Amino acid sequence: MTTIAATAAGPTGVASVQLLDLLCGGVLLTAVLILWRRELAAIVRLLALQGVFIAGLAALVAGAEGGVAGYLVALGVLALKTFVIPAVLRRVLADSGEARETEPLVNVAASLLAAALLTLLAYVVSQPLVALAPSAATRALPVGVAVVLLGFFVLVTRRRALSQVVGFLLLDNGITTTAFLAASGVPLVVELGVSLDVLLVVLVLQILAARMRTTFGGTDLDELNELRD
Repeated sequence: MTTIAATAAGPTGVASVQLLDLLCGGVLLTAVLILWRRELAAIVRLLALQGVFIAGLAALVAGAEGGVAGYLVALGVLALKTFVIPAVLRRVLADSGEARETEPLVNVAASLLAAALLTLLAYVVSQPLVALAPSAATRALPVGVAVVLLGFFVLVTRRRALSQVVGFLLLDNGITTTAFLAASGVPLVVELGVSLDVLLVVLVLQILAARMRTTFGGTDLDELNELRD
């Protein structure tokens, strides 16, 4: 099977590996910055930027594989993760009137420390998978696993409903990144089905958040936990 590192001995191969490292670094950096920022608008922008990096990764894999379907997948990822889903999140944010995440369960300093530990854990647990088929793509596999773990961390520690949606989307982005790196691309039909499922979930959560604001005046999940019959 053709890999990104197949022509690593030549200038084009070296450039491809460097671009792969740059894109994977961008995916991981945006995930960490999402943990750092409190402004919800900035978090949505970072999520859209992460979509650009993932789409670039998909296009790079498609170029290595030489298939037209791979480029269609990359285009679909770019449209959905960079434009459609962030647009829905911006609409939710505008309707809510909420500008910042309330005090999370874990403060910023502890969140960044947890991000470092989770990234280290991802590199440790991914080593057996990397050893199965060493290549430039599989050596970057821990990045996808780290983003999955960071997505779980956001889901656990953030209180706003919109932040919970961002955690879910981070989780999905990590799974998508892992699939591209481990399987050298995702079939068009599979990626299309998963993307539509993710979009449906975001739209449902938009409706749910709107109902929460109408009924309870906010989307802070801790405040909702204090409600009693």
